[in-house]
Amino acid sequence: MNIEYHSFYSHHLNRDMPFKRYGHNGKVIIAFPSSGGKFYEYEDFKMIESIAWFIDNGHIQVFAADSVDKEAFLCDWKSPHDKAEMHNAYDRYIIHELVGFIKSYTNNPGPYMTTGCSMGAYHAVNFLLRHPDVFDSTIALSGVYDIRYIIDSDYDDFNVYENSPVDYIWNQNDPWFIDKYRNSNIIMVTGQGQWEEQSIKDTKKMEEAFNFKQIPAWIDYWGYDVDHDWPWWRIQMSYYLGKLLEQGYLY
Repeated sequence: MNIEYHSFYSHHLNRDMPFKRYGHNGKVIIAFPSSGGKFYEYEDFKMIESIAWFIDNGHIQVFAADSVDKEAFLCDWKSPHDKAEMHNAYDRYIIHELVGFIKSYTNNPGPYMTTGCSMGAYHAVNFLLRHPDVFDSTIALSGVYDIRYIIDSDYDDFNVYENSPVDYIWNQNDPWFIDKYRNSNIIMVTGQGQWEEQSIKDTKKMEEAFNFKQIPAWIDYWGYDVDHDWPWWRIQMSYYLGKLLEQGYLY
């Protein structure tokens, strides 16, 4: 397997931002780490190993991004507004710097896929919904999509609201966005075992909104023995990539 380490200075975040690439060809997937995680998490928890067949056969190439969660929505001492400001700087880094690098480096103009587990799933869905011109697919595993739960408080700030999918999706009526959503592959998955209570709650809220707006999405609830943990996420990721390949959505 082709594995590459990269890092460059982000002018939006004012720091070096490392990431890793796995693969040589195929659909570009940007993988976001779980809560406060780092770019090497996806490899350390054997997610790359679990989807190696898709990578080695050129169906996908994974770019494992770093996060700034601990300085954004997971920062205890910041106000909700300041948390959102930091996250929006991260948004600009992903869209204008990391995606720009990927387009040039791989000669692949997109659109791309997002994925992640737990808070990484939040990022995966949030980035697709905010930037459906950049991303057309997501596999979100055990995500939480209500910003109130993530920041552990309510909010009255637009910058926070625009990063809370369970809220803004209801008010998104722009035909351009809705059409893009309807032509995307949205896969949102949660188990029903230990530590999945909030994920189940938020996934149902997203399902309700998608149904109301006639946005097709594959919302999947796994069994009561399926916990909020990596062994299940590895199984799920491989399963849904297989389904996308069967349907002709991967190269």
